Amino acid sequence: MRHIQELLLNGKPFTFETGRFAKQADGSVMVRYADTMVLATVVSSRTPREGIDFFPLQVEFREKTSAAGKIPGGFFKREGRPSEREILSARLIDRPIRPMFPKNHRYETQIIVTVYSSDRQHDADVLGACAASAALMVSDVPFDGPIAEVRVGRVDGRYVINPTYEELDHSELDITVAGTDDSIVMVEGEAREISEAVMLEAINVGHEAIRALCAAQRELARLINKAKREVVAATYPEGLEKAVRQRGESGLKELTRTVLTKEDRSLKTDAVVSAVTTALLEQYPDQKETIHEILHDIEKNAMRSTILDDGKRLDGRTLTQVRPITIEVGLLPRTHGSSLFTRGETQSLTSATLGTKLDEQMLDGLHPETSKRFMLHYNFPPFSVGETGRLGVGRREVGHGNLAERALRMVQPDEKEFPYTLRIVSDILESNGSSSMASVCAGSLALFDAGVPMPRAVAGIAMGLVKEGDRVAVLSDILGNEDYLGDMDFKVAGTEAGITACQMDIKIKGISFAIMEKALAQAKEGRLHILRVMNEALDRPRPELSRYAPRLQTLKIPVEMIGAVIGPGGKVIRRITAESGAEINIEDDGTIVIAAVEGESAAKAIAMINAITEMPEIGKVYHATVKKITDFGAFVEITPGKEGLVHVSQLDVKRVERVEDLLKVGDQIDVKLMLIDDAGKMSLSRKALLPGGENALEEMQKQKERRSSGGGRGAGRPFRR
Repeated sequence: MRHIQELLLNGKPFTFETGRFAKQADGSVMVRYADTMVLATVVSSRTPREGIDFFPLQVEFREKTSAAGKIPGGFFKREGRPSEREILSARLIDRPIRPMFPKNHRYETQIIVTVYSSDRQHDADVLGACAASAALMVSDVPFDGPIAEVRVGRVDGRYVINPTYEELDHSELDITVAGTDDSIVMVEGEAREISEAVMLEAINVGHEAIRALCAAQRELARLINKAKREVVAATYPEGLEKAVRQRGESGLKELTRTVLTKEDRSLKTDAVVSAVTTALLEQYPDQKETIHEILHDIEKNAMRSTILDDGKRLDGRTLTQVRPITIEVGLLPRTHGSSLFTRGETQSLTSATLGTKLDEQMLDGLHPETSKRFMLHYNFPPFSVGETGRLGVGRREVGHGNLAERALRMVQPDEKEFPYTLRIVSDILESNGSSSMASVCAGSLALFDAGVPMPRAVAGIAMGLVKEGDRVAVLSDILGNEDYLGDMDFKVAGTEAGITACQMDIKIKGISFAIMEKALAQAKEGRLHILRVMNEALDRPRPELSRYAPRLQTLKIPVEMIGAVIGPGGKVIRRITAESGAEINIEDDGTIVIAAVEGESAAKAIAMINAITEMPEIGKVYHATVKKITDFGAFVEITPGKEGLVHVSQLDVKRVERVEDLLKVGDQIDVKLMLIDDAGKMSLSRKALLPGGENALEEMQKQKERRSSGGGRGAGRPFRR
């Protein structure tokens, strides 16, 4: 049976519909907002997956270009592997719903969110999260929801829920907020150096809309009234937990109170786990995973107790203390800018590269943006954590890189002031927490080193949380284990002036505004400390670009001359590029950007373009090329694409019987522009530049008069014997 729930959101209808689409899925909901429609389906296996210690949840987000009346690019003309935007949208759905499943849920669950209609005004990602939550609510899959997700903008001091793309262009923030009725479960976004107070207010405004969306989902689930599958609590064989604790608890607790490097802690922890497992497997065969699970809980609780009871962390720091930082800049000599940023046992080696308009990344999708000129690529090789593995770019790399990119993009100079395409590459060489925020710091320093005129440096810090009932500890600059065994990973990046990006993920079912306020205040304190250290290394952009960076020069030509510079099939511009060695990009308004490492290359390209676009000037002498010979004269090219006639009478002070006797095609001669008629035809003279040719113009005018009256040399020429 078809069921619909509708509400108004920012004055526009928002509907949840189930019972009409994809009825063989365990749950399916179509969400419509304005003219954007998104379908979410959920299917979960009936038997648990054995031999794993994680929840096998797979979330996919797909944009169909047909949703906006477009045909995909590429040879096959169909959607292929997910784009970065689709991966990022899938992460926005996955992260808020994951904590809402029962603990130790081992049933393979797949959620597929597909955009079927796009009004190209509203982003579908937040709609997808709402649809996914609603699909889980109407299904029999155990789910402690609902959650809802909205985007919040701020235009002219007014907060806007699910703003249009046009509104976002004028917004000082773009924040995605997900939550339940009474708590926040995820925050992600970018901002133009806003205060912590504005950030909290935006989240609060978003939460009001979230409550209404959650209420609609609850009502939809009530109408469907489908019973949830029974959740079977994990049980241990009799005596196993006690035996594990007797053999491993004291050792693991001692390790949490001992300051060790990441490598040493890992080795000693593995030794305890291995010893306990070996000792108990004979008595408890086939219980290896269970033993490891119990030991993991012991380690987790021990770390959390040390933090809550003693205010001490695994590496001996206080709750608010930032790890030691070391910085080197300019260490890669042939890059345009570089930095090595090390914070504790996390290290990023980052380079900055300046490119041209031709280096922009092309985008193909439902978003109106078709290209971007600022890119940050994050790489996390396995050696950074002392492991072997596959090299490549996965969802983690895409997500971390996007967050760092957003943090730095908000302070990039305007394209009109600095028309470069910028690429940052962050290679994580060591990792023990907060590698994406290390990429922000290293990226900012590399841009300074490259001479990019940013107004201020950007730093990032990751905040953690340990919460047991009413006992709460917020941790600054978290370690990998504090992320893994803790309750929150809240990354905050910004300048001295304010926040530029943030991302919060939690493992519990929401946090209060009081905790968020404390985390943001503590993050600001840590961020300002990091910025002070960064400023000691390099406190402003270098005054000059790297000698290896391209120099950009801009000139403006009349729009009607663009075709002449490009030439038929791009022939002319290719010749200019080949001969000068410069890169050339022409905008629709006639703006030309010339890029070249060597100044001579740029100068040559400019000269060639000016020669094409300059208006012919009467009285000016040109070094011309003979293009065609006729019986009445020679056609010569004075500048690329501009030709005129040197009449046979204007070739020499002496009479010339045959043009071929004096010239051939390809010859270079100096000529003077004498006349331009109403049709734009040019009359040129070689004679005027020779001794005795002083009266060339007068002779040319008289000759023109005779020809117009039917006389002259050309008229009688065919009868000459």
